[in-house]
Amino acid sequence: MISVAPAQEPPHFDTKVRQKGLSAIDELVGRKPRLKRPGRRRKKIANREADIPADAFPPFWRDALEDMLQAYERRCAYLALYFEHATGSPTVDHVIAKSRQWDKVYEWSNYRLCAALINAKKNDLTSLIDPFEVADGWFALEFVGFQVIRGPNAPANRLTQIDATLPILNMRDCIKAREEYVTSYEQEGIPLDYLKRRAPFVAAELKRQGLLREEDH
Repeated sequence: MISVAPAQEPPHFDTKVRQKGLSAIDELVGRKPRLKRPGRRRKKIANREADIPADAFPPFWRDALEDMLQAYERRCAYLALYFEHATGSPTVDHVIAKSRQWDKVYEWSNYRLCAALINAKKNDLTSLIDPFEVADGWFALEFVGFQVIRGPNAPANRLTQIDATLPILNMRDCIKAREEYVTSYEQEGIPLDYLKRRAPFVAAELKRQGLLREEDH
């Protein structure tokens, strides 16, 4: 993982996502919705917002995905790996889970661009570290098994979160993706600038550990 800077909320996000979501919540708790829409009103399923089941929120956050892909240069916030146009599987991750804070379900600031594999495994875990809070050197990459490990600057007060995050980052497909990028750089000669765009964490670790090709120093 590398540090990810929060992107500014798009100007149309409020209309496209937030207001639609809040109007749906109105219906789910039995209030008159703030927006008119075609079709029948949603059935009341809870007396208060905090009691709405996580799977009952309409997935309007998906409408923010294209904006997130553009804002975050098509890279997973957790893996720092590029989503290919045809074969990538980007999703919108709620860093504060839908089951835990209803008023963050439709908030841009609560979204992270995330690979589907990571999102499915992460579920509503609260022990993982937020990519927006990561600083340089908190994570490192070992180039034998291509696993992410604690970095040299991992702070003592965040070790529990870092250690809880490592198994998510080290699933088999994640390791394989890092290995392929390293092999492409070392044996197939892909440019360093290309690697920085597609796998910036891998590129940063090659540089930090003195493993760049001679011409890239």
